[in-house]
Amino acid sequence: MVENARSINIVASLILIMGVIFIFGPLYLTLATASHSYEFMLQNGLTWSFGGNLIANFKRIFTETSIPMQMVNSLIVAVGNAVAGCVLSFLSAYAIVYFRVRWASIVFALILATVILPLDMRFVTTYQVASNIFSPLNAVLDATGLNDAVAGLFGAPFHAEWSILNTHLGLVVPLLAHGMGTFLFRQFFLTLPKDLFKAARMDGAGPIRFLVDILLPLSRTTFASLFVLTFLSGWTQYLWPLVASSTAEMQTAVVGLARLVPDEGAVPDYPLIMAGAILVSIIPLTMIALLQRYLVQGLVLSEK
Repeated sequence: MVENARSINIVASLILIMGVIFIFGPLYLTLATASHSYEFMLQNGLTWSFGGNLIANFKRIFTETSIPMQMVNSLIVAVGNAVAGCVLSFLSAYAIVYFRVRWASIVFALILATVILPLDMRFVTTYQVASNIFSPLNAVLDATGLNDAVAGLFGAPFHAEWSILNTHLGLVVPLLAHGMGTFLFRQFFLTLPKDLFKAARMDGAGPIRFLVDILLPLSRTTFASLFVLTFLSGWTQYLWPLVASSTAEMQTAVVGLARLVPDEGAVPDYPLIMAGAILVSIIPLTMIALLQRYLVQGLVLSEK
């Protein structure tokens, strides 16, 4: 017997409508604000009506700000984070699942610990290492007394120094220390038949061939979903690019948008800021629209 669910459908429809209004309301206000001039906003404040200065504000973004160049930096950081994160996560999950690695469960637990302690909680120590990536080596040499022997032989202790701050490498590498990708690939590998690896070996496929010819094609949806997630994470990252980049030429677009707000008591140019926010949001929204199907499939197939 099918019960009459008309009242339930009405309530569900109302909830969906309220959710759509809640989501698209701020987006509409952003677009409406970006279509007015700064003088109009000073006289009338934020308004829900549309103006005729949207194209002019977009032109101001390209002529008066560093947002276009910073969007290139954001694209480099996001793509580098996504590609390197997918490759490292894929290889680490492959080693944990298909090889008899001693203490594999402990290694996997340590990898997941990076999810509990994200970059925002350890950016001070990350900054110290990024300012000199050889500082751990220098500390080990000092603690073990080897630097005293080096100083006795060569007259001075060994001290290496290389700073990756204010570089694209320094913006990308710290973002890779995150275990979510390894977790997704591991969960997907566990959904595959356990005898798949043994069958491939019986057919003469070694570990590399099994990885490239069998496992890699089966993991394309997981790759796509993880690529989108890590790309969005790199694109919207704020705290680390803020402290790791010291010049406007190396800052990302999110940091550049925050820099458009004046430090003093002047009224911010909200039409310009909103136009910049729309421009910065185009690339991630386009990626989500194009890869939405793969994103959902990859997350669903990773469950076990």
